[in-house]
Amino acid sequence: MTGLFDDLQWRGLIAHSTDPEALKTALDDQQIAAYVGFDPSAPSLHMGNLLQLITIRRLQAAGHTPYLLVGGSTGLIGDPRQTSERNLNPKDLVASWVERIRSQVEGFIDFDGPNGGQIVNNYDWTAQLSVLDFLRDVGKHFSISRMLAREIVKSRLEEGISFTEFAYVLLQSYDYLTLHQRYGVSLQTGGSDQFGNMTAGADLIRRVTGDHVHVLATPLITKSDGSKYGKTAGGAIWLDPAMTSPYQFHQFFLNAEDDMVVGYVKAFTNRSREEIEELARLTVEEPQRRAAQRVLADDLTDLVHSPQQRQLATQAAQALFGAADLRQLDAATLAGVAAELTVAEVPTVEALKLTDALVAAQVVKSKGEARRAIQEGGAYVNNERYQSIDHSLSTADLLPGGYVVLRRGKKTVGLLQVTA
Repeated sequence: MTGLFDDLQWRGLIAHSTDPEALKTALDDQQIAAYVGFDPSAPSLHMGNLLQLITIRRLQAAGHTPYLLVGGSTGLIGDPRQTSERNLNPKDLVASWVERIRSQVEGFIDFDGPNGGQIVNNYDWTAQLSVLDFLRDVGKHFSISRMLAREIVKSRLEEGISFTEFAYVLLQSYDYLTLHQRYGVSLQTGGSDQFGNMTAGADLIRRVTGDHVHVLATPLITKSDGSKYGKTAGGAIWLDPAMTSPYQFHQFFLNAEDDMVVGYVKAFTNRSREEIEELARLTVEEPQRRAAQRVLADDLTDLVHSPQQRQLATQAAQALFGAADLRQLDAATLAGVAAELTVAEVPTVEALKLTDALVAAQVVKSKGEARRAIQEGGAYVNNERYQSIDHSLSTADLLPGGYVVLRRGKKTVGLLQVTA
């Protein structure tokens, strides 16, 4: 039977680590406590955070004890970025994000049993920490020359970096020291962009206590061209269903690139090596089936949202193209669909000519093209075909949320939404 360390390695989840042989022994032969941290820099976690949650979940399934840290204090500071200084968010806003993120991470680990997990907030041990104590107990162990040598710091020196962001590494290191002293935590996991911060924490523990602890960094999730999935409005895949609907979430993974999808299945799912090898074969030999993409999308939507939401997302995709009843979908699911398509807002659909509706929904470019589509039998309202150019819509055509789905042929879909 493959040990945990080898399984993580096979799944491509070990980009960097401290002392691989010692870490392998700790993961395969011992029961240890591990932690992963999340700073509330937004009201929701995202796809990159999801990989960390799944990784710590794997550790718990193998018998280790997980600690999920929500950074109530580090979130007030912000980890240095490559581009520019972060804006400091108001304390009450960060506090509200802490609670939202806490509620998100709760569903990923078990809190009962011999290795039941725990959620911790670093604000609890830093809020009352005096500047003098922090400088004496933590700052004394950090060399300015080593801090200046960090890549993120070097990239910002010309433009300028505040002492606040420069000193962020001290706070994160103090977290690891505190968790080690309070709970015996001896492993920190995180993304490879955090490896410098994490090893600084391990070094602080060694200097203060003499103990040797571990760090495991997972690779960053990238597209096939090597670019990262960002947190901008157009690029982020959020875990909050109000920010990325279950339908959008499911569609995102369903559209994963063929040359990346098997790696995603390894990293994000619990599928066995045999299952994944078969999915890899199908991806090469029968790519049109998108077998790996379906497994990835279904498994992750089940985990992050629920099997029920995954079923709704699947029904929505089928319903858009006539394979299921659109009226079975609720307003939230249709809103998720709308976010992926062209939506035209109209004050009413009562007596709206079908030709005008098709143009408004941008499924055709002109009324002449609309008339041809109708006469050729290629015009649909909520998946019902209409072949009269004189047909008009009515309020009876409205779906939950005030939507009407217009389609030309098999693939060209647009929506109207009544906003009055």
